[in-house]
Amino acid sequence: MGKKVNAAGPLTDRGIFIATDDRVLLEALLRRAVDHPLQQAGSLAALAEELRRARVVPRTELPPDVVSMGSTVRIRDLETGEDETYTLVYPDESDIEDEKLSVLSPVGTALLGYRSGDEIEWPVPAGVRRFRVEEVMLQPERMR
Repeated sequence: MGKKVNAAGPLTDRGIFIATDDRVLLEALLRRAVDHPLQQAGSLAALAEELRRARVVPRTELPPDVVSMGSTVRIRDLETGEDETYTLVYPDESDIEDEKLSVLSPVGTALLGYRSGDEIEWPVPAGVRRFRVEEVMLQPERMR
């Protein structure tokens, strides 16, 4: 599991937020994945852990700077200083060339539920990646 920190240190007082309807859909995704136990096993376990510890709130109460499903977010790689922009999507919508990042990718799982300013250390196939959520540019909840 990755470690998520903010400027004050480990996020012990401020956990992640997930909208109720996102949680329902993500739990359904995990249940369907039982039929394919070898596919993305690590990603599925990480997502299940994030859902377990998340503070689940109605979509209308989701803070505006939280990364939720469908959010477009700008992150900064803390090793290279480079910025990247992604939209967090379900696996069947994923298209990295179109900057659509699957929630089952290591970085996608890491982003879910965190807020602007949060710094994240998360295991990826090449090691550990460190990045900061610079900005939630679009959150679907704010469009309604």
